[in-house]
Amino acid sequence: MGMKIVDRGTGKPVVLIPGVQGRWEWMAPAVDALAKRCRVITFSLADEPTCGARFDASHGFDCYVQQVIDAMDASGVATATVCAVSYAGLIGAAVAARYPDRVSRLILVSAIPPSWRPDARVTFLVSHPRLLSPLFCLGALRLFPEIASARGGFVSGLWFTIVNVGHIVRHMFSPTLMAGRVHHIAGLDLEPEVTGIAQETLVITGGEADRVVPAHLTREYLRLLPQAQDETIPRTGHLGLVTRPDVFADLVAGFMGQTVREGDRRRRVG
Repeated sequence: MGMKIVDRGTGKPVVLIPGVQGRWEWMAPAVDALAKRCRVITFSLADEPTCGARFDASHGFDCYVQQVIDAMDASGVATATVCAVSYAGLIGAAVAARYPDRVSRLILVSAIPPSWRPDARVTFLVSHPRLLSPLFCLGALRLFPEIASARGGFVSGLWFTIVNVGHIVRHMFSPTLMAGRVHHIAGLDLEPEVTGIAQETLVITGGEADRVVPAHLTREYLRLLPQAQDETIPRTGHLGLVTRPDVFADLVAGFMGQTVREGDRRRRVG
């Protein structure tokens, strides 16, 4: 079975890599918005059971990096903008550093930097992920204030959450996989690779409301990459690409020099 790739839209290609949750479906609003402006190639991370990609736990992080290149090859794409979210920021940065001829531009969205290390809370949660899975779920409640802010108030935020809860449940994250992903980057020193990135880079944050990856951490890339541009999705936090997908998509398309396209033409899913 080959890797399941979502390939939608037309125009300049962008490879959208999901974050710690690992499944592309949670980013569906962002994918829909981007597909009106450019060609979007995305997939679930290689260790997701439904992904169909090659994954060897002994190679861990390197499998995620290779997966991006495999997805581009399978889609017939020689070069693309790589857009990486949250945990996947390190994946996208590593792809840009190791395969400079395949990455035309780099976009890092609420991304963890090479210096990131799990804090006491994360260390506790990943120590016994199955046992502590209820705490993982409760922790998601801290995202509600940013949802309410992005959607224009408590009532609108609550309605948005209710409408999307079914989608979240259908594509529920795995605490075990999330713990494994933290372990895969333990001890990695990617800063020397990252500082060698020469591509144009866009750093996007949700501002100070991000309680998952604080904006000051993502902005470390501005120090490591002097050529990087800095943008903020106003009134959001970690979920800006989901709660305000059109703003996110406009930033991405503008950075790529792509104009907005009407419609959402599906190219291939499979």
